[in-house]
Amino acid sequence: MRHTLVLGGARSGKTAFAERLALRTGRHPLYLATAEALDPEMRDRVAGDAARFATREEPTQLSHAILEEGRESDVILVDSITLWITNLLLTGMDVSRAVGELCATLLEFQTAKVILVTHEVGLGIMPENAMARTFRDLAGSTHQRLAEVCDDVYFVAAGLPFTLKGEPPLADA
Repeated sequence: MRHTLVLGGARSGKTAFAERLALRTGRHPLYLATAEALDPEMRDRVAGDAARFATREEPTQLSHAILEEGRESDVILVDSITLWITNLLLTGMDVSRAVGELCATLLEFQTAKVILVTHEVGLGIMPENAMARTFRDLAGSTHQRLAEVCDDVYFVAAGLPFTLKGEPPLADA
């Protein structure tokens, strides 16, 4: 199984690209959302995903969810890693430890393809407060660790995927 990391800015097309990869790759894809549908706008987003994918919400326990869902799904699309980091911070969990657990899971897990979607937040201006700088730094180090263990890494800008590592995507992805 080739695991994939898809990075990009807000509204860059990264999720649409990852969805195309998932639908092209698997017959039983799962959309593993790190967001919880707590407001009408988020419920609408989840409803759109549910039309194409089986969907599960898991705000913090990604490794467990991947291992559990890999029994039924041949592709697991995780959206998004940066929101997962936020959830971990807000619940007081150790981000570095959770990222280490996720990396170990990806290295061992061969039951299903995992596609991780994340926001590249390190290309903008320097955050003005300590919490925002901590988040930016955690996201950057998480991306580096995940890129190391994933076989394919893509950066999406303006809807166009750029291959940073691994195989270029097929033209229809």
